[in-house]
Amino acid sequence: MYIAIIGLIIGIVLGFYLPITYPTSYSLYMSVAILAALDSVFGGVRAYVQEKFETFIFITGFFGNAILAGLLAYIGDKLGVPLYYAAIFTFGGRLFQNFAILRRLMIEKIREK
Repeated sequence: MYIAIIGLIIGIVLGFYLPITYPTSYSLYMSVAILAALDSVFGGVRAYVQEKFETFIFITGFFGNAILAGLLAYIGDKLGVPLYYAAIFTFGGRLFQNFAILRRLMIEKIREK
Protein backbone atom coordinates (compact mmCIF):
# COMPACT_ATOMS: atom_id res chain seq x y z
CA MET A 1 0.00 0.00 0.00
CA TYR A 2 2.85 2.38 0.80
CA ILE A 3 4.35 1.82 -2.64
CA ALA A 4 1.05 2.81 -4.25
CA ILE A 5 0.85 6.00 -2.19
CA ILE A 6 4.45 6.90 -3.01
CA GLY A 7 3.79 6.20 -6.70
CA LEU A 8 0.68 8.38 -6.59
CA ILE A 9 2.60 11.25 -5.01
CA ILE A 10 5.43 10.93 -7.55
CA GLY A 11 2.88 10.86 -10.38
CA ILE A 12 1.13 13.99 -9.13
CA VAL A 13 4.42 15.87 -8.72
CA LEU A 14 5.61 14.81 -12.19
CA GLY A 15 2.25 15.77 -13.66
CA PHE A 16 2.54 19.29 -12.30
CA TYR A 17 6.16 19.90 -13.27
CA LEU A 18 6.66 18.11 -16.60
CA PRO A 19 5.45 20.11 -19.59
CA ILE A 20 3.48 17.26 -21.17
CA THR A 21 0.51 18.37 -23.25
CA TYR A 22 -1.83 16.77 -25.73
CA PRO A 23 -4.03 18.27 -28.43
CA THR A 24 -7.47 19.43 -27.31
CA SER A 25 -9.01 17.08 -29.85
CA TYR A 26 -7.93 14.22 -27.55
CA SER A 27 -9.64 15.68 -24.48
CA LEU A 28 -12.67 13.41 -24.75
CA TYR A 29 -10.53 10.28 -25.02
CA MET A 30 -8.26 11.33 -22.17
CA SER A 31 -11.16 12.19 -19.88
CA VAL A 32 -12.84 8.79 -20.22
CA ALA A 33 -9.47 7.03 -19.94
CA ILE A 34 -8.73 8.94 -16.72
CA LEU A 35 -12.20 8.11 -15.38
CA ALA A 36 -11.60 4.42 -16.11
CA ALA A 37 -8.16 4.56 -14.47
CA LEU A 38 -9.64 6.22 -11.37
CA ASP A 39 -12.24 3.47 -11.21
CA SER A 40 -9.43 0.92 -11.21
CA VAL A 41 -7.58 2.80 -8.47
CA PHE A 42 -10.64 2.91 -6.22
CA GLY A 43 -11.27 -0.77 -6.99
CA GLY A 44 -7.68 -1.57 -6.03
CA VAL A 45 -7.95 0.33 -2.76
CA ARG A 46 -11.22 -1.45 -2.04
CA ALA A 47 -9.60 -4.83 -2.75
CA TYR A 48 -6.67 -3.91 -0.49
CA VAL A 49 -8.96 -2.96 2.38
CA GLN A 50 -10.87 -6.22 1.90
CA GLU A 51 -7.52 -8.05 1.78
CA LYS A 52 -8.21 -9.38 -1.74
CA PHE A 53 -5.72 -7.23 -3.66
CA GLU A 54 -3.74 -8.86 -6.47
CA THR A 55 -1.16 -6.75 -8.30
CA PHE A 56 -1.55 -8.46 -11.67
CA ILE A 57 -5.34 -8.05 -11.60
CA PHE A 58 -4.95 -4.38 -10.69
CA ILE A 59 -2.39 -3.56 -13.39
CA THR A 60 -4.27 -5.35 -16.16
CA GLY A 61 -7.53 -3.75 -15.07
CA PHE A 62 -5.97 -0.31 -14.83
CA PHE A 63 -4.54 -0.31 -18.34
CA GLY A 64 -7.27 -2.47 -19.85
CA ASN A 65 -10.08 -0.23 -18.60
CA ALA A 66 -8.30 2.95 -19.67
CA ILE A 67 -7.57 1.60 -23.16
CA LEU A 68 -11.08 0.18 -23.54
CA ALA A 69 -12.68 3.48 -22.52
CA GLY A 70 -10.45 5.45 -24.88
CA LEU A 71 -11.16 3.06 -27.76
CA LEU A 72 -14.88 3.18 -27.06
CA ALA A 73 -14.81 6.97 -27.24
CA TYR A 74 -12.70 6.86 -30.42
CA ILE A 75 -14.95 4.36 -32.19
CA GLY A 76 -18.03 6.32 -31.18
CA ASP A 77 -16.43 9.50 -32.46
CA LYS A 78 -15.69 7.89 -35.83
CA LEU A 79 -19.23 6.51 -36.08
CA GLY A 80 -20.80 9.78 -35.00
CA VAL A 81 -22.40 8.13 -31.96
CA PRO A 82 -21.55 9.28 -28.43
CA LEU A 83 -20.40 5.85 -27.18
CA TYR A 84 -18.26 7.55 -24.55
CA TYR A 85 -21.46 7.92 -22.52
CA ALA A 86 -21.33 4.15 -21.91
CA ALA A 87 -17.86 4.52 -20.39
CA ILE A 88 -18.93 7.53 -18.32
CA PHE A 89 -21.97 5.77 -16.90
CA THR A 90 -20.20 2.48 -16.27
CA PHE A 91 -16.93 3.72 -14.80
CA GLY A 92 -18.53 6.71 -13.07
CA GLY A 93 -21.13 4.50 -11.44
CA ARG A 94 -18.52 1.97 -10.34
CA LEU A 95 -16.32 4.77 -9.03
CA PHE A 96 -19.08 5.98 -6.72
CA GLN A 97 -19.99 2.40 -5.77
CA ASN A 98 -16.39 1.59 -4.83
CA PHE A 99 -16.16 4.84 -2.86
CA ALA A 100 -19.36 4.01 -0.97
CA ILE A 101 -18.10 0.51 -0.12
CA LEU A 102 -14.72 1.91 0.95
CA ARG A 103 -16.42 4.44 3.16
CA ARG A 104 -18.49 1.71 4.85
CA LEU A 105 -15.45 -0.51 5.32
CA MET A 106 -13.46 2.34 6.87
CA ILE A 107 -16.33 3.25 9.20
CA GLU A 108 -16.59 -0.39 10.30
CA LYS A 109 -12.84 -0.54 11.01
CA ILE A 110 -13.01 2.70 13.01
CA ARG A 111 -15.98 1.41 15.02
CA GLU A 112 -14.11 -1.82 15.81
CA LYS A 113 -11.32 0.13 17.50
